[in-house]
Amino acid sequence: MTVAVKTLQIDSLPIRIYETQADLARDVARIAHEHLVDALARKGSAAAILATGNSQIKFLEQLLALGGIDWSRVTLFHMDEYLGIDANHSASFRRYMRERVEQRVKPRVFHYLEGDASLPLDECERYTHLLEAQPIDLCCLGIGENGHLAFNDPPVADFEDRRKVKLVQLDRACREQQVNEGHFPNLAAVPPYAFTLTIPALCSAAKMLCIAPEKRKAKAVSDALRGPITTSCPASILRKQGHATLLLDSDSASLL
Repeated sequence: MTVAVKTLQIDSLPIRIYETQADLARDVARIAHEHLVDALARKGSAAAILATGNSQIKFLEQLLALGGIDWSRVTLFHMDEYLGIDANHSASFRRYMRERVEQRVKPRVFHYLEGDASLPLDECERYTHLLEAQPIDLCCLGIGENGHLAFNDPPVADFEDRRKVKLVQLDRACREQQVNEGHFPNLAAVPPYAFTLTIPALCSAAKMLCIAPEKRKAKAVSDALRGPITTSCPASILRKQGHATLLLDSDSASLL
């Protein structure tokens, strides 16, 4: 079994640091697997919110490869989607989840945010109702290079948000990350707006696993853990979530 090289706690947040991203992916997959299996055993069903992004790919591959989860009893959600792109766009998060998760394990249902909905505010309301009808057992998320959680960038993050889903304008750092990760050819091609689950919606899950490997996340991780708890680094709110665990590799933890 893979074990963390180092463990620590900052405020209410447990942190696990691994030597490599592969080690991190294997262990967090094990933790998520155990939590979902336990929820299924206790309740007969389970629900999870999953994140997209390059930093999540190895984890998702490991989780799906483990087996032993009756996915036909699991309801899945994702946490964000660009406004105005269709489900087959190469950067669509619906496509990411459909190809990497839904087609492989066939969950009970995968509820998608419809980025090309003709009435975007109604789409926020529709997805809100789905979330309210389904207690969430597990939320697997990442940290953006600007410290965002989902698409809650610093200018729009709200730790006390009364909404579960909202439309937001993406800040430049977030849009640049999407280009640098290869999802869009240039900044002008990145949609300026997106749907996102709010920070309270993400934190409402019974368990949170924040998966944040890679050198490019080191400053955001350092700001989240060493700076003030503030929306200028939205991920800092994790320090108040005793039901969350932050999982890093040696690269993302290099500035701690």
